[in-house]
Amino acid sequence: MTVRKINIFANDDAYSQEIRELLQRKLQQSGFTVPEKFAPDAELIISIGGDGAFLRTLHKYEFPSIPFLGVNTGHLGFFQEIHPDELDEFIFLYKQRRYNIQNLKTVKATVKQGENRYEYQGLNEIVIKGDHATTIHLNISIGNSFIERFSGDGILVCTPAGSTAYNYSLGGSIVDPRLTILQITPIAPMNTTAYRSFTSSVVLPKELAVTVHPEAREESGFMIIADGMEHRHSSIDEVTFGFSQTEVKLMRFEHYDFWTKVKTKFL
Repeated sequence: MTVRKINIFANDDAYSQEIRELLQRKLQQSGFTVPEKFAPDAELIISIGGDGAFLRTLHKYEFPSIPFLGVNTGHLGFFQEIHPDELDEFIFLYKQRRYNIQNLKTVKATVKQGENRYEYQGLNEIVIKGDHATTIHLNISIGNSFIERFSGDGILVCTPAGSTAYNYSLGGSIVDPRLTILQITPIAPMNTTAYRSFTSSVVLPKELAVTVHPEAREESGFMIIADGMEHRHSSIDEVTFGFSQTEVKLMRFEHYDFWTKVKTKFL
């Protein structure tokens, strides 16, 4: 007999833990096994919380190929598909395989620091900023073309899935996740006689990479922030942004529609 495993992870708050225990009982009564620790051979990962809980789980287990389902006990819950009062309906539909899988592209940043190479991945976005809230100066190229000398707090490179997150708060555009484009959005850009920067986001096709060269390696350090996860570097020679080969699988049910969700969450 095949053991059907489902991983469940929840925020630490009392309500999320209560929903976790309830969901675990319901799944076990329906013939599923819920492992105590992450099981790489599970057929589904359920994240209970908000978008932050989902992203932390995604990064902690290094972007597993297992589909995710989000149960929203947080605030915005843009990635989360169901609410706690829909657990029974979820189990019924899941057992009948009445769902779709939404494949979401991820963005990758490759950081060169001397002889070292570091790679970071994000579902929403990857940001380069100065450490200690310092202004940074960047030479930015798109493909083989030098574009601008940037001065400001930093730049954000986001996927369509991440267009409704930090990017949106910076004034970037909302992009339908069925499109395969990268969006570059400046963070507090300055235009002076020495530095000229785009003040709006720029949208690129999937085949074009973005390359960033800090003007001075002796600046006070940099942060590469992938989906809110901070990585500090004392100096950086080059950062290249582009699409990753990894895709994140989200479970969606028949009622899901991206633009309906945008309307209900933002309008």
